[in-house]
Order: sequence, then structure tokens, then C-alpha cells
Amino acid sequence: MRVLVTGGSGRLGSSTAAVLAARGHETVSVDSRPGPAAPGVQQRTADLLDAGARGDLFRRTAPEAVVHLAGIAVPFAEPDDRTLTVNAALAWSVLSEAAAAGARCAVAASSPTVYGYNRPSWSPLWLPLDEAHPVAPWHAYGLSKAVVEETVRTLARSGGDCVLSAVRPGYVITPEEWAGALTQQGHTVRERLEDPSLAGASLFNYVDAEDAALLFALIVENPDRVRNGGVYNAVAPDPLWPGPVDALVADLHPGTAPSAGSLADGRGVFSSERARSELGWRPEGTWRSRLGTGG
Repeated sequence: MRVLVTGGSGRLGSSTAAVLAARGHETVSVDSRPGPAAPGVQQRTADLLDAGARGDLFRRTAPEAVVHLAGIAVPFAEPDDRTLTVNAALAWSVLSEAAAAGARCAVAASSPTVYGYNRPSWSPLWLPLDEAHPVAPWHAYGLSKAVVEETVRTLARSGGDCVLSAVRPGYVITPEEWAGALTQQGHTVRERLEDPSLAGASLFNYVDAEDAALLFALIVENPDRVRNGGVYNAVAPDPLWPGPVDALVADLHPGTAPSAGSLADGRGVFSSERARSELGWRPEGTWRSRLGTGG
């Protein structure tokens, strides 16, 4: 299948393009600043906010599937108005272009931040957090990702043939970061495992970059099994911590206290059961296996 990956030179994008190519797909990566490409990945340079450049890209590549990862990828990395404007505009422009170009499916990256955690008054209705839990973003980045999800639902309601969906990858850890490079918040994985205040801010969630890439590949390969307009969590089943996090979560996020007991068996704060049951996604890159420790 011919697959276009936007933001294909990014932390998640490079792994996604590589996994797609390794699975035999004709993979085209587009980015405003392309980096090194994995074997079998074609590189393109384009500003996807430029209608002319975007249209030309889609005409030249004629993708059968689109994985949309381009955008501002970290909360507070840019001024709030820019984060919201860029991410929302990219989602609408790329996904609607994909549908108009005849792609069979298009999937966009959202984020667990749509749940609105990491604020003093946050109190989830239940834990673990699944896709049925209401979203309540509190910053511009989380809001931009909620707009991405609503864009998916809006375009799905148009009744076209393109199957649209969104994925909420957790705290993505790349192969280089497993090997000791700094993660996106400036700490190593081992430092996050040693200090609960670091991983605790994101509810101890994480996902191996190649595992997240696999879910995007499964969506591309199985559009008949994908919920049109649906969303999928993509988070490792265990927390980024050497033991159960029920007490830690309740201490760091007091509003979780009524439901944190459900995590006493060692499960993570987020559930990705929908991706497992509907698409067969089984993440294998746990921190124990990647760091070579039994925890």
C-alpha cells in the first residue's frame, strides 16, 4: 500500500515510516525539515499549511493511506495561539485532502493530554482511563488534540469512503532514548524511573515508539476493522515505575484518590484494550525489556 506519513522525520514519525516500510508498504515521508530516512522510505519536503504545496504533494504521491503526525508535538513548546492554530489547521487540511484524494483511510495523532490531567482540580470518573472517559483539556496543546479528534469525527460524518480515526500515543520513547539519550522532557528513562515526580506528571504513562508505529500500521492495513471517526489509546499496559502506582497517583494527583485503588494490581493508568481487541495491537516494548531489567 502507498502510505504518506506527515511529520515523518519526527520522533514518532521516523519510527512509523520505518515500520511501515519494513512491513512492505511504499512509504513516503513528508516534513518541513526532513532528516535521515530509513531504508525504503522516500523523503519529501513540503509546508503542509501551504495549500498549493499540499495539493501538489497529494497529486504526486496519490496515497492510499495517510498517517498524520505533523504538528507541534509538545505542550508549551510554542505560544498557545500558535500551537492551537497550527495543529487544528494541519489536521483539517491534511485529513480533508486525504479524503478528497481518494485515500482508503487516514489516521491522525492525538494525545492522552485531552483527558486534562496534571491540574489540581482534576478528578477522573474512573481509572484506568479508556476511550469512553470524557475529555477535558486544560491547555492549548490538549485542546488542539481534542480538535484533531473532532476533525476526525466531523470528516467521518461526511459520508465519504475514507475511514478516519485518531490515536493517542502515550509518552513516546524512541530507540535512542532507551539507549540513554534524553527524552522529550530532558530526562533519561532511568531518571524517570527513579524519581516519581518526573513520570508522575504524565501519570506514569509511556509507549515504545515502534509499538506506537505498529498501531498506526495496523490501522492502515485493516480499515475495515477501524471505527470510522473513532479514537484509540496507545499506551504500554504497565506504568513507568517499578511497582504499582495506586498510592503514588493518589498522592501526586489527589483527585484520583477515589479510583486509584483499581491500579493496585500493577496496571497502567491508561487502558489500550480497544486497540488490542479491535486491531490486535500488543505492545512488546516494555521498559523492563528495553532496559534489560526485571524491575
